[in-house]
Amino acid sequence: MNRRSLLSFMAAGALAPRQLAADEQVAKATRALPSPKITDVQVITTAPDGLRLVVVKILTDQDGLYGYGCGTFTQRAELVVAAVEKYLKPFLVGRPADRIDDLWQAMYDSSYWRNGPVLNNAISGVDQALWDIKGRQCGLPVYQLLGGKCREAVDCYAHAGGADFPQLFDSVHRLLAKGFRTIRVQVGVPGMAAYGSSGGDVQVEKLHTEPVFEPEAYLHRTIKMFEAVRKEFGDELEILHDVHERVTPIQAVRFAKEVERFRLFFLEDVLSPEDIQWFRMIRQQCTTPLAMGELFNSPHEWTPLISERLIDYIRVHVTQAGGLTPCRKIAALGEMFGVKTAWHGPGDISPFGHAANMTLDIACYNFGIQECYQFPDTVKEVFPGCPEIKNGYYYVNEAPGWGIEVDESAAKKYPYGTGERGTRQRNNGGWGVIRRRDGTVIKQ
Repeated sequence: MNRRSLLSFMAAGALAPRQLAADEQVAKATRALPSPKITDVQVITTAPDGLRLVVVKILTDQDGLYGYGCGTFTQRAELVVAAVEKYLKPFLVGRPADRIDDLWQAMYDSSYWRNGPVLNNAISGVDQALWDIKGRQCGLPVYQLLGGKCREAVDCYAHAGGADFPQLFDSVHRLLAKGFRTIRVQVGVPGMAAYGSSGGDVQVEKLHTEPVFEPEAYLHRTIKMFEAVRKEFGDELEILHDVHERVTPIQAVRFAKEVERFRLFFLEDVLSPEDIQWFRMIRQQCTTPLAMGELFNSPHEWTPLISERLIDYIRVHVTQAGGLTPCRKIAALGEMFGVKTAWHGPGDISPFGHAANMTLDIACYNFGIQECYQFPDTVKEVFPGCPEIKNGYYYVNEAPGWGIEVDESAAKKYPYGTGERGTRQRNNGGWGVIRRRDGTVIKQ
Protein backbone atom coordinates (compact mmCIF):
# COMPACT_ATOMS: atom_id res chain seq x y z
CA MET A 1 0.00 0.00 0.00
CA ASN A 2 1.49 3.38 -1.03
CA ARG A 3 1.60 6.41 1.24
CA ARG A 4 -1.43 8.11 -0.35
CA SER A 5 -3.54 4.96 -0.05
CA LEU A 6 -2.43 4.47 3.53
CA LEU A 7 -3.40 8.03 4.45
CA SER A 8 -6.77 7.60 2.78
CA PHE A 9 -7.37 4.36 4.65
CA MET A 10 -6.41 5.95 7.97
CA ALA A 11 -8.65 8.96 7.31
CA ALA A 12 -11.57 6.72 6.47
CA GLY A 13 -11.06 4.80 9.68
CA ALA A 14 -10.86 8.01 11.68
CA LEU A 15 -14.08 9.34 10.13
CA ALA A 16 -16.02 6.12 10.59
CA PRO A 17 -16.99 6.75 14.24
CA ARG A 18 -18.10 10.28 13.36
CA GLN A 19 -20.16 9.03 10.43
CA LEU A 20 -21.78 6.40 12.63
CA ALA A 21 -22.65 9.10 15.17
CA ALA A 22 -24.20 11.29 12.46
CA ASP A 23 -26.20 8.34 11.12
CA GLU A 24 -27.46 7.65 14.62
CA GLN A 25 -28.61 11.26 14.97
CA VAL A 26 -30.52 11.04 11.70
CA ALA A 27 -32.08 7.79 12.81
CA LYS A 28 -33.15 9.35 16.10
CA ALA A 29 -34.66 12.33 14.26
CA THR A 30 -36.51 10.00 11.93
CA ARG A 31 -37.87 8.02 14.85
CA ALA A 32 -38.89 11.28 16.52
CA LEU A 33 -40.98 12.27 13.48
CA PRO A 34 -42.96 9.18 12.51
CA SER A 35 -44.89 9.38 9.25
CA PRO A 36 -48.43 10.60 10.02
CA LYS A 37 -51.34 9.02 8.16
CA ILE A 38 -54.35 11.00 6.97
CA THR A 39 -57.47 9.95 8.87
CA ASP A 40 -59.97 12.59 7.76
CA VAL A 41 -60.38 15.49 5.34
CA GLN A 42 -62.91 18.15 6.34
CA VAL A 43 -64.15 21.37 4.75
CA ILE A 44 -64.94 24.57 6.64
CA THR A 45 -66.96 27.23 4.82
CA THR A 46 -67.45 30.79 6.04
CA ALA A 47 -67.83 34.37 4.81
CA PRO A 48 -66.70 36.73 7.60
CA ASP A 49 -65.97 39.59 5.17
CA GLY A 50 -68.90 38.87 2.85
CA LEU A 51 -66.82 36.70 0.49
CA ARG A 52 -67.07 32.90 0.40
CA LEU A 53 -64.01 31.18 1.86
CA VAL A 54 -63.26 27.45 1.65
CA VAL A 55 -60.79 25.98 4.15
CA VAL A 56 -59.63 22.37 4.10
CA LYS A 57 -58.71 20.70 7.40
CA ILE A 58 -56.70 17.47 7.40
CA LEU A 59 -56.50 15.28 10.51
CA THR A 60 -53.89 12.61 11.10
CA ASP A 61 -53.45 9.55 13.29
CA GLN A 62 -51.06 11.48 15.54
CA ASP A 63 -52.86 13.06 18.44
CA GLY A 64 -53.26 16.82 17.95
CA LEU A 65 -51.52 16.89 14.57
CA TYR A 66 -53.65 18.52 11.88
CA GLY A 67 -53.37 21.26 9.29
CA TYR A 68 -55.36 23.87 7.37
CA GLY A 69 -55.20 25.03 3.77
CA CYS A 70 -57.03 27.47 1.51
CA GLY A 71 -59.17 26.10 -1.31
CA THR A 72 -61.17 29.27 -1.88
CA PHE A 73 -62.81 29.73 -5.28
CA THR A 74 -65.44 32.29 -4.30
CA GLN A 75 -67.32 32.24 -7.57
CA ARG A 76 -67.82 28.42 -7.48
CA ALA A 77 -67.25 27.68 -3.80
CA GLU A 78 -69.76 24.85 -3.45
CA LEU A 79 -68.14 22.93 -6.30
CA VAL A 80 -64.79 22.99 -4.50
CA VAL A 81 -66.49 21.66 -1.37
CA ALA A 82 -67.92 18.77 -3.39
CA ALA A 83 -64.57 18.09 -5.08
CA VAL A 84 -62.84 17.80 -1.71
CA GLU A 85 -65.52 15.79 0.09
CA LYS A 86 -66.60 13.45 -2.71
CA TYR A 87 -63.34 12.90 -4.57
CA LEU A 88 -60.17 13.96 -2.75
CA LYS A 89 -61.17 12.75 0.72
CA PRO A 90 -61.69 9.08 -0.27
CA PHE A 91 -58.53 9.30 -2.38
CA LEU A 92 -56.43 10.60 0.54
CA VAL A 93 -57.58 8.84 3.72
CA GLY A 94 -54.98 6.32 4.83
CA ARG A 95 -52.14 7.89 2.83
CA PRO A 96 -49.00 9.39 4.44
CA ALA A 97 -49.33 13.12 5.13
CA ASP A 98 -45.61 13.80 4.83
CA ARG A 99 -45.24 12.98 1.12
CA ILE A 100 -46.48 16.36 -0.09
CA ASP A 101 -45.15 16.53 -3.65
CA ASP A 102 -46.04 12.88 -4.25
CA LEU A 103 -49.62 13.45 -3.10
CA TRP A 104 -49.89 16.62 -5.19
CA GLN A 105 -48.90 14.75 -8.34
CA ALA A 106 -51.32 11.93 -7.54
CA MET A 107 -54.24 14.32 -6.93
CA TYR A 108 -53.40 16.31 -10.05
CA ASP A 109 -53.57 13.17 -12.16
CA SER A 110 -56.55 11.60 -10.41
CA SER A 111 -59.30 13.27 -12.47
CA TYR A 112 -57.49 12.62 -15.77
CA TRP A 113 -58.62 16.01 -17.16
CA ARG A 114 -56.71 18.66 -15.28
CA ASN A 115 -55.77 22.35 -14.95
CA GLY A 116 -59.31 23.45 -14.11
CA PRO A 117 -60.03 26.00 -11.35
CA VAL A 118 -62.31 23.73 -9.28
CA LEU A 119 -59.82 20.86 -9.10
CA ASN A 120 -56.83 23.18 -8.63
CA ASN A 121 -58.43 24.99 -5.70
CA ALA A 122 -59.46 21.70 -4.10
CA ILE A 123 -55.89 20.40 -4.47
CA SER A 124 -54.58 23.67 -3.04
CA GLY A 125 -56.63 23.24 0.13
CA VAL A 126 -55.11 19.81 0.66
CA ASP A 127 -51.59 20.88 -0.35
CA GLN A 128 -51.48 23.84 2.02
CA ALA A 129 -52.90 21.74 4.85
CA LEU A 130 -50.11 19.21 4.33
CA TRP A 131 -47.49 21.97 4.54
CA ASP A 132 -49.16 23.20 7.73
CA ILE A 133 -48.94 19.67 9.16
CA LYS A 134 -45.27 19.41 8.20
CA GLY A 135 -44.49 22.72 9.91
CA ARG A 136 -46.43 21.80 13.05
CA GLN A 137 -44.72 18.42 13.20
CA CYS A 138 -41.27 20.00 12.90
CA GLY A 139 -42.11 22.91 15.18
CA LEU A 140 -41.17 25.41 12.45
CA PRO A 141 -42.99 28.02 10.34
CA VAL A 142 -43.40 26.81 6.76
CA TYR A 143 -40.96 29.38 5.36
CA GLN A 144 -38.17 27.67 7.31
CA LEU A 145 -38.95 24.44 5.47
CA LEU A 146 -38.29 26.29 2.18
CA GLY A 147 -34.83 27.45 3.25
CA GLY A 148 -35.51 30.40 5.53
CA LYS A 149 -35.80 34.13 4.98
CA CYS A 150 -34.46 36.05 2.01
CA ARG A 151 -35.74 39.33 3.52
CA GLU A 152 -37.02 40.65 6.84
CA ALA A 153 -40.61 41.42 5.79
CA VAL A 154 -42.88 41.47 2.76
CA ASP A 155 -43.31 44.79 0.95
CA CYS A 156 -46.96 45.34 0.01
CA TYR A 157 -49.11 47.49 -2.20
CA ALA A 158 -52.63 48.61 -1.37
CA HIS A 159 -55.62 49.74 -3.41
CA ALA A 160 -56.73 53.36 -3.83
CA GLY A 161 -59.78 54.35 -5.81
CA GLY A 162 -62.49 56.94 -6.19
CA ALA A 163 -65.34 58.06 -8.41
CA ASP A 164 -63.35 61.21 -9.23
CA PHE A 165 -59.83 62.54 -8.78
CA PRO A 166 -60.37 64.21 -5.37
CA GLN A 167 -61.77 60.95 -3.94
CA LEU A 168 -58.83 59.04 -5.39
CA PHE A 169 -56.33 61.52 -3.92
CA ASP A 170 -57.95 61.20 -0.48
CA SER A 171 -57.67 57.42 -0.73
CA VAL A 172 -53.99 57.64 -1.68
CA HIS A 173 -53.24 60.02 1.20
CA ARG A 174 -54.86 57.63 3.70
CA LEU A 175 -52.66 54.79 2.49
CA LEU A 176 -49.53 56.92 2.56
CA ALA A 177 -50.34 57.76 6.18
CA LYS A 178 -50.38 54.03 6.93
CA GLY A 179 -46.89 53.62 5.53
CA PHE A 180 -47.58 52.17 2.07
CA ARG A 181 -45.04 53.15 -0.56
CA THR A 182 -46.62 51.41 -3.57
CA ILE A 183 -50.29 52.01 -4.39
CA ARG A 184 -52.68 50.78 -7.08
CA VAL A 185 -54.67 53.71 -8.49
CA GLN A 186 -58.11 53.37 -10.15
CA VAL A 187 -60.65 56.09 -10.95
CA GLY A 188 -64.28 55.87 -11.98
CA VAL A 189 -65.59 56.56 -15.46
CA PRO A 190 -68.78 58.64 -15.14
CA GLY A 191 -71.81 56.42 -15.58
CA MET A 192 -69.76 53.28 -16.19
CA ALA A 193 -68.72 50.22 -14.24
CA ALA A 194 -64.97 50.83 -14.20
CA TYR A 195 -62.93 48.27 -12.26
CA GLY A 196 -61.88 49.20 -8.73
CA SER A 197 -63.97 52.37 -8.52
CA SER A 198 -67.49 53.76 -8.84
CA GLY A 199 -68.93 55.53 -11.86
CA GLY A 200 -71.13 57.78 -9.74
CA ASP A 201 -74.76 58.61 -10.46
CA VAL A 202 -74.38 59.67 -14.10
CA GLN A 203 -76.69 57.83 -16.53
CA VAL A 204 -75.28 56.57 -19.82
CA GLU A 205 -77.43 55.77 -22.86
CA LYS A 206 -77.44 52.00 -23.49
CA LEU A 207 -79.56 49.27 -25.08
CA HIS A 208 -79.86 47.09 -21.97
CA THR A 209 -80.40 47.27 -18.22
CA GLU A 210 -77.05 45.93 -16.96
CA PRO A 211 -73.89 47.87 -16.02
CA VAL A 212 -72.11 49.43 -18.98
CA PHE A 213 -68.44 49.82 -19.89
CA GLU A 214 -66.80 51.36 -22.96
CA PRO A 215 -63.07 50.68 -23.39
CA GLU A 216 -62.17 53.95 -25.14
CA ALA A 217 -63.86 56.09 -22.49
CA TYR A 218 -61.99 54.15 -19.82
CA LEU A 219 -58.63 54.54 -21.59
CA HIS A 220 -59.00 58.33 -21.99
CA ARG A 221 -60.07 58.69 -18.35
CA THR A 222 -57.17 56.59 -17.08
CA ILE A 223 -54.54 58.59 -18.99
CA LYS A 224 -55.90 61.75 -17.36
CA MET A 225 -55.80 59.96 -14.00
CA PHE A 226 -52.09 59.18 -14.34
CA GLU A 227 -51.37 62.80 -15.28
CA ALA A 228 -53.28 64.03 -12.24
CA VAL A 229 -51.67 61.52 -9.85
CA ARG A 230 -48.15 62.40 -10.98
CA LYS A 231 -48.94 66.12 -10.64
CA GLU A 232 -50.39 65.62 -7.14
CA PHE A 233 -47.86 63.12 -5.72
CA GLY A 234 -44.75 63.52 -7.87
CA ASP A 235 -42.46 60.84 -9.20
CA GLU A 236 -41.53 59.34 -5.81
CA LEU A 237 -44.82 57.47 -5.36
CA GLU A 238 -44.75 54.00 -6.90
CA ILE A 239 -48.04 53.52 -8.75
CA LEU A 240 -49.59 50.61 -10.55
CA HIS A 241 -52.89 50.01 -12.31
CA ASP A 242 -55.17 47.06 -13.13
CA VAL A 243 -56.81 47.05 -16.58
CA HIS A 244 -58.60 43.82 -15.65
CA GLU A 245 -58.52 42.54 -19.27
CA ARG A 246 -61.34 44.89 -20.36
CA VAL A 247 -59.81 46.24 -23.60
CA THR A 248 -59.07 44.72 -26.99
CA PRO A 249 -55.54 43.45 -27.68
CA ILE A 250 -54.64 46.30 -30.04
CA GLN A 251 -56.00 48.83 -27.53
CA ALA A 252 -53.79 47.16 -24.94
CA VAL A 253 -50.71 47.63 -27.13
CA ARG A 254 -51.49 51.32 -27.63
CA PHE A 255 -52.29 51.88 -23.94
CA ALA A 256 -49.09 50.23 -22.72
CA LYS A 257 -47.12 52.56 -25.02
CA GLU A 258 -49.04 55.65 -23.89
CA VAL A 259 -48.50 55.03 -20.15
CA GLU A 260 -44.76 54.38 -20.52
CA ARG A 261 -44.10 58.07 -19.69
CA PHE A 262 -45.73 57.70 -16.25
CA ARG A 263 -43.14 55.10 -15.11
CA LEU A 264 -45.56 52.63 -13.53
CA PHE A 265 -44.44 50.00 -11.06
CA PHE A 266 -46.44 47.69 -13.30
CA LEU A 267 -49.49 47.55 -15.56
CA GLU A 268 -51.65 44.58 -14.61
CA ASP A 269 -53.82 42.28 -16.75
CA VAL A 270 -53.71 44.49 -19.83
CA LEU A 271 -54.67 41.36 -21.82
CA SER A 272 -57.00 38.45 -21.15
CA PRO A 273 -55.56 34.91 -20.81
CA GLU A 274 -56.97 34.09 -24.24
CA ASP A 275 -54.83 36.84 -25.81
CA ILE A 276 -51.44 36.33 -24.14
CA GLN A 277 -49.65 35.97 -27.49
CA TRP A 278 -50.09 39.76 -27.85
CA PHE A 279 -47.55 40.28 -25.05
CA ARG A 280 -44.84 39.78 -27.69
CA MET A 281 -46.09 42.83 -29.59
CA ILE A 282 -46.34 44.94 -26.43
CA ARG A 283 -42.80 44.00 -25.43
CA GLN A 284 -41.53 45.11 -28.84
CA GLN A 285 -43.23 48.51 -28.51
CA CYS A 286 -42.46 49.80 -24.99
CA THR A 287 -40.75 49.34 -21.63
CA THR A 288 -43.87 49.54 -19.43
CA PRO A 289 -43.48 46.83 -16.73
CA LEU A 290 -46.17 44.17 -17.15
CA ALA A 291 -47.87 41.90 -14.62
CA MET A 292 -50.10 38.99 -15.53
CA GLY A 293 -51.49 35.74 -14.19
CA GLU A 294 -54.29 35.96 -11.62
CA LEU A 295 -56.66 34.03 -13.92
CA PHE A 296 -54.11 31.40 -14.91
CA ASN A 297 -54.77 27.72 -14.18
CA SER A 298 -52.22 25.93 -16.32
CA PRO A 299 -48.44 25.81 -16.85
CA HIS A 300 -49.24 26.28 -20.54
CA GLU A 301 -50.22 29.86 -19.66
CA TRP A 302 -47.41 31.05 -17.42
CA THR A 303 -44.46 29.08 -18.80
CA PRO A 304 -44.15 30.89 -22.17
CA LEU A 305 -44.59 34.34 -20.62
CA ILE A 306 -41.82 33.66 -18.11
CA SER A 307 -39.41 31.78 -20.37
CA GLU A 308 -39.68 34.39 -23.14
CA ARG A 309 -39.40 37.25 -20.61
CA LEU A 310 -42.63 38.78 -21.91
CA ILE A 311 -43.78 39.94 -18.46
CA ASP A 312 -42.00 41.39 -15.44
CA TYR A 313 -44.23 40.10 -12.62
CA ILE A 314 -46.11 36.80 -12.36
CA ARG A 315 -49.47 37.39 -10.68
CA VAL A 316 -50.69 33.82 -10.20
CA HIS A 317 -53.46 33.19 -7.67
CA VAL A 318 -51.79 30.52 -5.54
CA THR A 319 -54.90 28.45 -4.81
CA GLN A 320 -55.96 28.64 -8.47
CA ALA A 321 -52.63 27.13 -9.51
CA GLY A 322 -52.88 24.27 -7.00
CA GLY A 323 -51.20 25.53 -3.83
CA LEU A 324 -47.74 26.13 -2.44
CA THR A 325 -46.14 23.11 -4.10
CA PRO A 326 -46.54 24.22 -7.75
CA CYS A 327 -46.11 27.92 -6.97
CA ARG A 328 -42.68 27.55 -5.41
CA LYS A 329 -41.71 25.93 -8.73
CA ILE A 330 -43.20 28.90 -10.61
CA ALA A 331 -41.09 31.20 -8.43
CA ALA A 332 -37.97 29.18 -9.19
CA LEU A 333 -38.73 29.33 -12.92
CA GLY A 334 -39.24 33.08 -12.69
CA GLU A 335 -35.90 33.53 -10.95
CA MET A 336 -34.11 31.87 -13.86
CA PHE A 337 -35.58 34.40 -16.29
CA GLY A 338 -35.65 37.55 -14.18
CA VAL A 339 -39.42 37.57 -13.66
CA LYS A 340 -40.46 38.58 -10.15
CA THR A 341 -43.42 37.38 -8.09
CA ALA A 342 -46.50 39.45 -7.24
CA TRP A 343 -48.98 36.80 -6.09
CA HIS A 344 -52.67 37.67 -6.26
CA GLY A 345 -53.86 38.64 -2.76
CA PRO A 346 -57.50 39.84 -2.65
CA GLY A 347 -60.14 39.44 0.06
CA ASP A 348 -61.49 36.23 -1.43
CA ILE A 349 -58.54 34.21 -0.17
CA SER A 350 -58.58 32.83 3.36
CA PRO A 351 -55.77 33.82 5.76
CA PHE A 352 -54.13 30.46 5.00
CA GLY A 353 -53.88 31.46 1.35
CA HIS A 354 -52.37 34.79 2.33
CA ALA A 355 -49.92 32.96 4.60
CA ALA A 356 -48.89 30.79 1.64
CA ASN A 357 -48.32 33.95 -0.43
CA MET A 358 -46.20 35.48 2.32
CA THR A 359 -44.22 32.29 2.79
CA LEU A 360 -43.22 32.35 -0.87
CA ASP A 361 -42.52 36.10 -0.61
CA ILE A 362 -40.20 35.76 2.35
CA ALA A 363 -38.37 32.62 1.18
CA CYS A 364 -37.94 33.23 -2.58
CA TYR A 365 -35.17 35.44 -3.92
CA ASN A 366 -37.14 36.83 -6.90
CA PHE A 367 -39.91 38.41 -4.83
CA GLY A 368 -41.28 41.61 -6.32
CA ILE A 369 -44.30 42.94 -4.39
CA GLN A 370 -47.33 41.50 -2.57
CA GLU A 371 -50.92 42.66 -2.98
CA CYS A 372 -52.22 43.64 0.44
CA TYR A 373 -55.44 42.59 2.17
CA GLN A 374 -56.07 44.29 5.49
CA PHE A 375 -57.88 41.70 7.61
CA PRO A 376 -61.06 43.10 9.22
CA ASP A 377 -61.98 42.17 12.78
CA THR A 378 -64.55 39.59 11.62
CA VAL A 379 -61.85 37.67 9.74
CA LYS A 380 -59.49 37.85 12.72
CA GLU A 381 -62.30 36.51 14.90
CA VAL A 382 -62.67 33.40 12.72
CA PHE A 383 -58.95 32.98 12.03
CA PRO A 384 -56.86 33.75 15.14
CA GLY A 385 -53.25 34.36 14.16
CA CYS A 386 -53.80 36.38 10.97
CA PRO A 387 -50.48 37.85 9.79
CA GLU A 388 -49.84 41.47 10.73
CA ILE A 389 -49.32 44.52 8.51
CA LYS A 390 -47.06 47.27 9.84
CA ASN A 391 -45.95 50.36 7.92
CA GLY A 392 -46.77 48.78 4.57
CA TYR A 393 -45.09 45.43 5.30
CA TYR A 394 -46.53 42.00 5.97
CA TYR A 395 -44.76 40.07 8.74
CA VAL A 396 -44.93 36.29 8.56
CA ASN A 397 -45.93 34.26 11.60
CA GLU A 398 -43.14 32.59 13.54
CA ALA A 399 -45.43 29.93 15.03
CA PRO A 400 -45.23 26.39 13.59
CA GLY A 401 -46.97 25.77 10.26
CA TRP A 402 -48.94 28.78 9.09
CA GLY A 403 -49.38 29.96 12.68
CA ILE A 404 -53.14 30.35 12.15
CA GLU A 405 -56.07 28.49 13.69
CA VAL A 406 -59.81 28.34 12.93
CA ASP A 407 -62.50 29.15 15.46
CA GLU A 408 -65.16 26.91 13.99
CA SER A 409 -67.88 28.31 16.24
CA ALA A 410 -67.11 31.79 14.98
CA ALA A 411 -66.99 30.52 11.38
CA LYS A 412 -70.58 29.33 11.70
CA LYS A 413 -71.67 32.87 12.57
CA TYR A 414 -70.82 33.95 9.01
CA PRO A 415 -72.45 31.47 6.60
CA TYR A 416 -72.53 31.97 2.85
CA GLY A 417 -74.86 34.77 1.81
CA THR A 418 -74.15 36.89 4.89
CA GLY A 419 -73.38 40.39 3.66
CA GLU A 420 -72.15 39.21 0.26
CA ARG A 421 -70.97 42.07 -1.89
CA GLY A 422 -72.91 43.60 -4.79
CA THR A 423 -74.37 41.23 -7.35
CA ARG A 424 -72.55 38.22 -5.95
CA GLN A 425 -75.40 37.32 -3.62
CA ARG A 426 -77.83 37.25 -6.55
CA ASN A 427 -75.40 35.18 -8.61
CA ASN A 428 -74.60 32.58 -5.92
CA GLY A 429 -71.18 34.13 -5.38
CA GLY A 430 -70.37 34.69 -9.06
CA TRP A 431 -69.55 37.83 -11.03
CA GLY A 432 -72.28 39.91 -12.60
CA VAL A 433 -72.36 40.83 -16.29
CA ILE A 434 -70.94 44.05 -17.76
CA ARG A 435 -71.78 45.05 -21.33
CA ARG A 436 -70.90 47.69 -23.89
CA ARG A 437 -73.64 50.15 -24.82
CA ASP A 438 -74.91 47.84 -27.58
CA GLY A 439 -75.11 44.84 -25.22
CA THR A 440 -71.82 43.05 -26.02
CA VAL A 441 -70.43 41.23 -22.95
CA ILE A 442 -67.12 42.61 -21.64
CA LYS A 443 -64.51 40.26 -20.18
CA GLN A 444 -63.64 41.20 -16.63
